[in-house]
Amino acid sequence: MKFNLKDRFTSQLPADPILENSRRQVSNACFSYVTPKKTANPEIIHVSDDMLRTLGLTKKDSATKEFLNVFTGNSVMPNTKPYAMCYGGHQFGNWAGQLGDGRAINLAEVEHNNKIWALQLKGAGETPYSRSADGLAVLRSSVREYLCSEAMYHLGVPTTRALSLALTGDNVLRDMLYNGNAAYEKGAVVTRVAPSFLRFGSFQLLAAKEDISTLTTLVNYTIKNHYSHLGNPSKETYIAFFKEVAERTLEMIVHWQRVGFVHGVMNTDNMSILGLTIDYGPYGWLDDYNPDWTPNTTDAENRRYRYNNQPNVGLWNLFQLANALFPLVNEAAPLETILDDYKLGYDKASLKMMRSKIGLFTEFDTDYKLIEQLEENLQRIETDMTIFYRNLSTFNKNAPKEALNSIKEAFYNTNTLTDDVKTHWNNWFTSYASRLKLEKTTDDERKVKMNLTNPKYVLRNYMAQLAIDAADNGNYAVLDELYQLLKNPYKEQPEHQKWFAKRPDWAKHKVGCSMLSCSS
Repeated sequence: MKFNLKDRFTSQLPADPILENSRRQVSNACFSYVTPKKTANPEIIHVSDDMLRTLGLTKKDSATKEFLNVFTGNSVMPNTKPYAMCYGGHQFGNWAGQLGDGRAINLAEVEHNNKIWALQLKGAGETPYSRSADGLAVLRSSVREYLCSEAMYHLGVPTTRALSLALTGDNVLRDMLYNGNAAYEKGAVVTRVAPSFLRFGSFQLLAAKEDISTLTTLVNYTIKNHYSHLGNPSKETYIAFFKEVAERTLEMIVHWQRVGFVHGVMNTDNMSILGLTIDYGPYGWLDDYNPDWTPNTTDAENRRYRYNNQPNVGLWNLFQLANALFPLVNEAAPLETILDDYKLGYDKASLKMMRSKIGLFTEFDTDYKLIEQLEENLQRIETDMTIFYRNLSTFNKNAPKEALNSIKEAFYNTNTLTDDVKTHWNNWFTSYASRLKLEKTTDDERKVKMNLTNPKYVLRNYMAQLAIDAADNGNYAVLDELYQLLKNPYKEQPEHQKWFAKRPDWAKHKVGCSMLSCSS
């Protein structure tokens, strides 16, 4: 197993001079050196063949003792020095101060095919940023992160990736719902991969400490290595940098809304500076179309991170990043303009996205009203979002009165399909048919395009839970089946038709399926 190693992060940014792995406040540094914890009996249980190729590795490499040891934290690659990143952040709207990589350890940066990737272990032990935690992860949360990282990539959503999933052979004590019922679970480690794991909070913490020198160094580093097309550091470049971060963040969230993904914990320390989906914790997909749904038990009361508020939280988080970058710009107006552009840009991008979901490829002023009425209808009866949009592609614009039967499969309980609800739906289908007749595409052409926008398969929480339950019993077949399925979420895959199904009744209120905690 050979890598072309790079050390941009550790060679170009200031390190914590203290080498002791003790919990502490770290100043004037972007990271601390730390060694992963050796595990009792490591075992690789799944490897992403797609990510192997991306890194220039082979299946033969993944079967070696070296691969096992490196990607479970039991050995350190020659000429590398693992480290944990220092950052802060707002959690649920409140400034939390220093946070940092409490259970993530970066192994190295590697280059393949002119792309540089950071390799990171999640669950490999304590760091100076672990606070009162143990720095470990459990199988439950690791399966969810591993599968979702790769699923999101194949959905076309900007995301961090995953290389491998391993058991450690150690037991880890976890209070899953923070209700005093702690229990031992199987320990696990996920190898995460991304061009960078820098977050909004990486910049926020330095600004909060008024460490403008290190902040400038970090911003210049980020531009040089990840936004080099913007040019050399200057006030204008810093403004352009913030503008592109805002645009990437907007694009990512539009994709979330398109596929029905709810992140669940959009704290500023969980927002990638590259506009990638990062930190898969209490996430979930909308089963029934409930815009106020959040998968996070910690967020159950205020629902800050609910589905329909994600665009607003993205803006709020960007405002915090703007505050952090202000000392380098010393002018509020250009940053405020970018934030205003985000609001207008989201409305425009969201409308375009929704048009594509229902097969509209030209623009009419009445489209907004048509989409608004559709979203109202989706809430009149418990309706599965994924199945509805996928089946809508079969709509015959010449027979709108037959449409209700073609989408009934998406309703959770047809007994609640009252005459009033039917009337609303039939009226909408009539308007939809009239609008489609203004398009130049045929029904068959529209179906193809809609099916490239609306996935047939997403990683529903109940599916992940089935993989978790099986893996906990030493059966990894479901894990692999879902991994293979989610590589082609837009294809029909008739052999996997059983996964194109509504959330089963048993999953509606089951822990791990309906609501999850930040330890999930």
